[in-house]
Amino acid sequence: MIVLVDQDGPLADFERGFLAHWERQYPGAFSIPYEERKSFYLRDEYPPHLRNWVDGIYCAPGFYRSLPPTPGCVEAMREMLDLGLDVRICTAPLSRYENCVLEKYQWTEDHLGHAFTKRMIVTKDKTVVRGAYLIDDRPTVDGALRPEWEHVLFDCPYNRGVPQKRRLDWANWRKVLGV
Repeated sequence: MIVLVDQDGPLADFERGFLAHWERQYPGAFSIPYEERKSFYLRDEYPPHLRNWVDGIYCAPGFYRSLPPTPGCVEAMREMLDLGLDVRICTAPLSRYENCVLEKYQWTEDHLGHAFTKRMIVTKDKTVVRGAYLIDDRPTVDGALRPEWEHVLFDCPYNRGVPQKRRLDWANWRKVLGV
């Protein structure tokens, strides 16, 4: 069984990493706490006059590589492999990809090991990728095709209003995937 796992959110803790960078660069400036997030797109949470600051953080060299792992993800990914699941990282790059594509690979090697870099799929359209499940924090995943996989929503504050058949975090992944 192929299990596709999105990188930013489920694996690399984009939110915690962003807020740490924000506080270092703009101490005391307006920010949105993670638990108060309402939109999938981080920049939409900030007033227009701060959006260049937001973009400047997550487009900067070193941002993606510096993201901490989401608690429990490293152990879960290794357990999935141990159970015989064909687990793949399926991640979409930013449109301004100059730093993020390389750093997503570096992050994977740093936290999951070099062998996992061979399990990465980098695509703007996840619907063209085959699998049984896609674990993703994005509320809807659209593209050119009707996907073969079932979208399993990785639980985050900004997607809690979305009705979803399956909702997963790293504490309940075995139960949700039925393994």
